[in-house]
Amino acid sequence: MLVLSRRVGESIVIGEDVTVTVLDVRGDVVRVGINAPRSVTVHREELLRELEETNRAAASASEDAVASLAARLSKRPD
Repeated sequence: MLVLSRRVGESIVIGEDVTVTVLDVRGDVVRVGINAPRSVTVHREELLRELEETNRAAASASEDAVASLAARLSKRPD
């Protein structure tokens, strides 16, 4: 992991087309601005993690529903 110190108004450039700028620092909160092409997805880590957990839970529920349906269908008289 690269660790840098930046002051308000200073930026770092990632690749050729992503710029991260420190906008404000208040106590232990840092506001950053990210300038990137629309093709680059930018997510807050905690929201991405939550989305992944939600997707896993939904997939698990779907698998349970499919298994339950399959069991009911196998017991169904012809």
